[in-house]
Amino acid sequence: MTGILQLFQAIGLGLVLLLPLANPLTTVALLLGLSGNMTREERNQQSLMASVYVFCIMTVAFYAGQVVMNTFGISIPGLIVAFIGFRMLFPQQSPEDAPEVESKSHELRHKTSANIAFVPLAMPSTAGPGTIAMIISSASSVKANSLGFEPWVLAVAPVAIFLTVAVILWGCLLSSGAIMRLVGKSGIEAISRLMGFLLVCMGVQFIINGVLEIISTYTPTA
Repeated sequence: MTGILQLFQAIGLGLVLLLPLANPLTTVALLLGLSGNMTREERNQQSLMASVYVFCIMTVAFYAGQVVMNTFGISIPGLIVAFIGFRMLFPQQSPEDAPEVESKSHELRHKTSANIAFVPLAMPSTAGPGTIAMIISSASSVKANSLGFEPWVLAVAPVAIFLTVAVILWGCLLSSGAIMRLVGKSGIEAISRLMGFLLVCMGVQFIINGVLEIISTYTPTA
């Protein structure tokens, strides 16, 4: 029972860390903006494929990130997360103005069945640089097991977290019309800014933790 409780705690912690970065509501707005010429079946298929792509990207980033960090000794700074947070808190452009979206919009004007699942719905809208940086950074924390989780929990939790995020995204995309009517574009922008504030706080805390770790491990030579 303790192990199951730890698993739910790990999943909850992972969702708190990833959902502000993934921000499925922004992807909902993109889907509605790019799928005007699609049928309901095509939109649902794009939603499912985007969720599958997000799960694959996050899983690969987690395990490949562990290999990269172990091989090169790279430490992912909180500056990346903080920077993404600042961009969400004080956006210079809307998600619809991103180069990837403009490229897909141009493609959709010539083709009614263009694939928007991978770009831009999965990447960079959901599993963008900030999300990948957070996942890679979390990989080192999982290896250190600073929270004292059981080994099998550490093995199962990452995949369960990524699967949960993908399912949440899929549900949001399938309900995109209802969400937009309920929240509206201004509501999505407000939520995105709130997510950005949370990311700034987390990024700054990561920076502080990194500095404290460097100070604690620094031993000046005589």
